[in-house]
Amino acid sequence: MEFATFAARAERLAAEPGDIETTVRVADLLSAAGDREDGDDGDDLETVTRFLLGRVYPAHDSRTLDVGPALCREAIARAAGPNVTAADVEERLASAGEIGAVAAGFEFGGQRGLAAFGDGRAALTVAELDAALRELAAASGDGSESRKLDALFGLFNRCEPAEAKVLARLVLGEMRLGVGEGTVRDAIAEAFLADPTGNPDDAESASEADDGATLRAEDEAVAAVERALQVTNDYGRVATLARDEGLAGLRAEGLVVGRPVQAMLAQAGTAADAVESFGEVAVETKFDGARVQVHYVPGGDGEFGGDEEPDGDGLGPKLYSRNMDDVTDALPEVVEYVADRVDVPVILDGEVVAVDDAGDPLPFQEVLRRFRRKHDVDRMREEVSLRLHAFDCLHADGADLLDEPLRVRHDRLRGVLPDAAATLEIATDAAGIAAAEAAALDAGHEGVMLKHPDAPYTPGDRGKEWLKRKPDVETLDAVVVGAEWGEGRRAELFGTFLLGVRTDEAREEFVAIGKVATGLTDEALADLTDRLEPHVTSEEGTEIGIRPAVVLEVGYEEIQTSPTYSSGYALRFPRFVGVREDKSVADADSLERVARLAGDAGERPST
Repeated sequence: MEFATFAARAERLAAEPGDIETTVRVADLLSAAGDREDGDDGDDLETVTRFLLGRVYPAHDSRTLDVGPALCREAIARAAGPNVTAADVEERLASAGEIGAVAAGFEFGGQRGLAAFGDGRAALTVAELDAALRELAAASGDGSESRKLDALFGLFNRCEPAEAKVLARLVLGEMRLGVGEGTVRDAIAEAFLADPTGNPDDAESASEADDGATLRAEDEAVAAVERALQVTNDYGRVATLARDEGLAGLRAEGLVVGRPVQAMLAQAGTAADAVESFGEVAVETKFDGARVQVHYVPGGDGEFGGDEEPDGDGLGPKLYSRNMDDVTDALPEVVEYVADRVDVPVILDGEVVAVDDAGDPLPFQEVLRRFRRKHDVDRMREEVSLRLHAFDCLHADGADLLDEPLRVRHDRLRGVLPDAAATLEIATDAAGIAAAEAAALDAGHEGVMLKHPDAPYTPGDRGKEWLKRKPDVETLDAVVVGAEWGEGRRAELFGTFLLGVRTDEAREEFVAIGKVATGLTDEALADLTDRLEPHVTSEEGTEIGIRPAVVLEVGYEEIQTSPTYSSGYALRFPRFVGVREDKSVADADSLERVARLAGDAGERPST
């Protein structure tokens, strides 16, 4: 498939207002990308499916393009001609508001040098682009920034305006098509599992839009796609499975040790909610740590990376964050702990907690000093000790356990790693839950989790079968969308941060809810400035525009209605709590949650 074809279809998707119509268009695109009638075995289905979601690699793969806004602006300027500078691109960006529209406004193709791809203006294909972006991602070491710039210049140099718009958005992970993961899931089922000859009037599950566009895939097909996505975290692979092997292939797909899955999540809830809903309640300590997923196959130091799967020689313990980033190197004592005690293949879910010399838990911020650290790991290991608390077992000794009840999974957990297994108590009333909560708080932990003891493990799902109950002050996980330079000795650091909450997960749009400057040390400001500078999109006076990329946990006294910010709300007395290393911008709190909390003004909901 030519990239121009993909770009044109992407433009139509972005303009489509209806959910059903969008799903039908995505299904048509996937069908075209996966069409093998020409006898070509190298189809574009996997690549197109990932591109729609702004990805080059599967979600479980920690590799990234590592292309920041500044590098992208420089490549656009270079491809636009000798009279265009990165500052010119930035000026247009301030007016246009997003990089795709800026890229589409230039006429590329006149700067064919040694860095340009091909001779002349040969049509760029989806496969070529995917290969070029993967090569770009692999660039490292001295001169890698220059090589990335050359590669991007060459790609933009082959683009017509519509292609340039999509390319700029793709390399920055900002597709802005209004196509979320749910849409792609439904489209996979529609493209490859629906009966094309079926009469939608006879199908209870068929959905029809106002213009007559119809979805024919049955709930059974959508559920099979969803299940395969849960265990693979790879929309491209699942699309191919649906096309080539149908329902049987999707249902046969299982977990792979070394391929992380999304974490099951919890809602806020009360003891009364849990008792009423579950009857028996599994009460578990809520640890103030960082979520980790442990993968291990005893038998060697085999490594797992990219699209490979571990072989029979074993897989050394691998640790993944809640966002499925590889954090193994930053947590060597956890790796050693698992390797010393586990003797069968496992996938475990748990938390890593910082502890003092007496083994008592330390605040969450201490964990962050270790999490994802790439340098001085040995020194930091001496300064901050860590302890693993495992609370779930997804796979043990060749058996997937996702569909087993929690109480069965916990039994397996105690069997494979008893020393680290969190205690699970069964309560039948609020008094029993209160007693377990008091014990957890006395031990220095955050509170308790309330779980349905017979519930399966559903990766990525924030269902009603896990409830989190904390006595702490309410906090929000908000995205940094802007900043202001500090003053005095902090003049070279960002000193105030504009916060945003989600309005649309598919388009990754955010509205402002307030600014935070309290609770930030000089060290924290320096760290945040370093993190955010690569994401700066504009600067005017002391005010800085920032591409959403970093999530902060912010405490507050109250949420008030306010015309000051675009959300219509403002945080009263906001205070910086920490950087949510374990969360992506898609995990940030939503405007819907803010409105719900504001509606309870004066009476904070129990969590």
